[in-house]
Amino acid sequence: MALTVATNTGALMAQAAASSVNKDMETSMQRLSTGKRINSAADDAAGVAIASRMEASYRGLNQAIRNATDAQALINTAEGAQIETTSILQRMRELAVQSINDTNSTEDRLALNNEITQLQAELTRI
Repeated sequence: MALTVATNTGALMAQAAASSVNKDMETSMQRLSTGKRINSAADDAAGVAIASRMEASYRGLNQAIRNATDAQALINTAEGAQIETTSILQRMRELAVQSINDTNSTEDRLALNNEITQLQAELTRI
């Protein structure tokens, strides 16, 4: 008795088509669930490379923005110190002009000198 092996080519073709459709459906489901067109380098190698460069550029720009913000804060601090220094120097000038008035008593001049000394200490602190 001879053995015969029969191949159902129609069933094999249907199984191959179903497997292909199933693979495509898995890819579509992955894209839908992640919201990304490219989930791995196998999807689009060039797209992954472009996306990586764009992401690096994005991170670099964000760092540049943070650096600019820090620089602006430093400038604002320096400007505040400069404004305060100018105000103190103007007050010291007023006191110096006031102290040369001959109508001031010794006590008045000591008080003016005391205020100038305090202003000098404040300038040193700034």
